[in-house]
Amino acid sequence: MVRFLTLLPFLFCGLVYGQEEKVQSVYFGSGKYNLDEKQGQEVIDFIKNTDSTRIESIEIFGYTDDIGKEAYNYKLSTNRATTIKNKLVASGITSKIIVTIEGKGRIMIDDDIVENLPEKRSKNRRVDLVLNLKPLPKIELPGFYTTIQSKHIVGDHIYLENLLFERGSSKLTFQAKTQLDAIARHLMKNKKLEFEIQGHVCCTPPYQKEAIDRETRKRSLSQNRAESVYKYLVFKKIAKSRMTFKGYGNTVPLGKGSEYDRRVELVVTKI
Repeated sequence: MVRFLTLLPFLFCGLVYGQEEKVQSVYFGSGKYNLDEKQGQEVIDFIKNTDSTRIESIEIFGYTDDIGKEAYNYKLSTNRATTIKNKLVASGITSKIIVTIEGKGRIMIDDDIVENLPEKRSKNRRVDLVLNLKPLPKIELPGFYTTIQSKHIVGDHIYLENLLFERGSSKLTFQAKTQLDAIARHLMKNKKLEFEIQGHVCCTPPYQKEAIDRETRKRSLSQNRAESVYKYLVFKKIAKSRMTFKGYGNTVPLGKGSEYDRRVELVVTKI
């Protein structure tokens, strides 16, 4: 018989600790400390079904019922704990992470408890196998910004409010160049940041994802917009090796209005 539970993070002295435990209880017959085949497999499966990279340590606590002498019960509870430890080691678990193997002896039952007494005693003839787990890694989601930040993660979008284009044009406006000048200064301070320059367009029918650049008369407007920003940043001494550029046509609208889709964004690819 096996019981499984997960203990949630607890509060102590007003501070929050992210300790997480997984516990499996293995039950034994009266006076017994050997495992049958089913119990042994359940112990192994319990370990296998836990993310091994999160297991920080293992504790094993043995118990007995309240029948018998105290010294006998301490020895029996220790033997039960040792049986579980030997099963883990035999299955390939390194003994280094098994930090506790302890027989705690008998669990007393209150004198006024008479209902289901045999069942209560049977649940005290057990070993608790405790896995202490490392905290889950913090998951950071990419964000959307209007300028270069002091810290970024891969996937962050930098939407430049003034980096907008006239309809059908890939030429940088004065406002766009002014904002790119500021971006270039930030990029010179953060020399490890690499990014993709993404060009966009508006106002084309759904079946026609790309628009025509009125200067070149070719259907490559979003690509040309991205390249214009790329060339300007190269002019401002940003290393070519840090940048790529690509046109996305009308496939990523902002939903704020057509004028906002005539844009270029920077997306962080390496930090």
